[in-house]
Amino acid sequence: MATYKESVGTTVVNFAGNNPGAVEGQLWYDSTNKDFKYQHPNVTTSGAWATTNSLNTARQQLGGAGSQTQALAIGGTTGSVTGATEQWAGSSWTEVNDLNTARRLQTGRGTYTSALAMGGFVPPQTAIVESWNGTNWTETTDLNTAKYGLGSAGADNTSVLVFGGYDGSSYQDQMESWNGSSWTETTNMNTGRGTGGSAGTVTSALYYGGEHPAKANTESWNGSSWTEVSDLNESKYGVGGSGVDNTSALAFGGYNPSATANTELWNGSSWAEQNNLNTARAQLANGGAGSTTAALAYGGASPPVVGATEEWNTETPVGAWATDANMNTGRGNLGSAGTYTASIGFAGIGNQPSYTILGITEQYNGTSWTEVNDMNTARIAVNQGSQQSYTSALAFGGEISGGGGNQALTESWNGSSWTEVGDLNTARYGHGGTGTSNTAALASGGVTTTYVAITESWNGSSWTEVNDLNSGRAELPSVGTSTAALTFGGRNPSPSPIVRAVTESWNGSSWTEVNDLNTARRNLSGAGTQTLALAISGTVPPLSLNTEDWNGASWSEVGDLNTAHSAGSGNGTSTNALAFAGSPGSPLDYGVHTELWSGTSTTIKVLTD
Repeated sequence: MATYKESVGTTVVNFAGNNPGAVEGQLWYDSTNKDFKYQHPNVTTSGAWATTNSLNTARQQLGGAGSQTQALAIGGTTGSVTGATEQWAGSSWTEVNDLNTARRLQTGRGTYTSALAMGGFVPPQTAIVESWNGTNWTETTDLNTAKYGLGSAGADNTSVLVFGGYDGSSYQDQMESWNGSSWTETTNMNTGRGTGGSAGTVTSALYYGGEHPAKANTESWNGSSWTEVSDLNESKYGVGGSGVDNTSALAFGGYNPSATANTELWNGSSWAEQNNLNTARAQLANGGAGSTTAALAYGGASPPVVGATEEWNTETPVGAWATDANMNTGRGNLGSAGTYTASIGFAGIGNQPSYTILGITEQYNGTSWTEVNDMNTARIAVNQGSQQSYTSALAFGGEISGGGGNQALTESWNGSSWTEVGDLNTARYGHGGTGTSNTAALASGGVTTTYVAITESWNGSSWTEVNDLNSGRAELPSVGTSTAALTFGGRNPSPSPIVRAVTESWNGSSWTEVNDLNTARRNLSGAGTQTLALAISGTVPPLSLNTEDWNGASWSEVGDLNTAHSAGSGNGTSTNALAFAGSPGSPLDYGVHTELWSGTSTTIKVLTD
């Protein structure tokens, strides 16, 4: 990629107003308004985790230190205890010199050039403290009490607090203070516990969660005493944490009772739920790396042990997917209608252990999902598409047995309940479906006893067969209206390969093949219109995180989903979309995850400092 200098040079150009050809980051002088201006990438402000490069050694129960851009991963266990240390420079992890004593469940604190690794389990529990100078670990003065699962606070290796932990027989409320050369026992916490999350400095700190059993307790340190404050919303232990002081902290991951992706933000008086981690995990790096606006989460057990690294930003670049509120019922092969702030998801196949066929309908209001009235007939593989009204939609076709029982049944949604209306002419499942409301829709492709190209148009009271797709296929989405639609991907048995990249455009009377997807796939989802669309995730195989953008003539790869969702659903436009549910892995494990997409764009801003 060209540098900024190579692209636009170094000269600040004069314009009488705005620069119409400015690229992202470009500066110019507005001679009319006497302002320096620049082209700024748009951001969202919801706060989100973005997956980045993993640790070289996957591990859990490790120590951590530093910031989002400069961090340490210290020791832990891969299945056996390790002293491996890695250094993060903002984009990747590099292996550096090991601890002198391999251990797990220790805590770290400081910077990536000046840190302490304290306590832990060798076995047994240990009081060992090691100091990092940016190159090597050196043993220094031991803690007064050997313990593991400690919390900590402090800025570097000269001024640190450790608190809580397990001494081999009981969970501790004890705190010790480090002055750069020795440890002194000081004021105890109110509640003894271990493996909680911690954040802050030696004069302003927070400790939250912990065990045993899983706790939601939060305590605040003001430099002289601990005070119990508002609990976490979710009790958990093995919690990750970051933050600058007792007024601003982030809690993420942990066990409750299984590994969670839950993230909560502390504002000085209460905890608020935030967008989840992309990988649920516990026992991730203990010691913190970052603040509440820019943090790093790494390592842990989901299970299995992971090296996954995620970055938290309260300002997420537009052109990325951000994790949002979960659905109430995990499912795949569902139908949907609406926009990215007002959607419904309906029908589908439920999660293990029974894989129940569902009629459950959930409604999304831009913040959360709520269960509303069920369909009259539960089914799977109903129309997959992007219908534009969550108060006026159709569900048509599908299967009622997960291996048979093809349906022609059509149900109409009025915003509160489903009503049976006129059947399709051809019973089918795995077809595309789109339209503006419950009075105008299009059904295309799918499976009867074979893969079909049959297209039907709905006029509000009945279905009429119209011109077929050029190629019969199933497990494909459609976007647009009943008179201007786009369908893409899917599968059919012939010609090989069975996974398809074919894209077809509907003009109200016939289908025309246009440029293919870059990546052939089936069970993908879509959002948008005939001329501006997104193709989201699906199965290649394997599962794909890939998102492609359609500009009316061709597809371009854009930002990946955080969680793959084969047989999921999508709604919205090419610039503001919602993707939800589907299977994130194999064997099938239908998810509740939801992600929001904001399309790429820039804004002109005035340089103020």
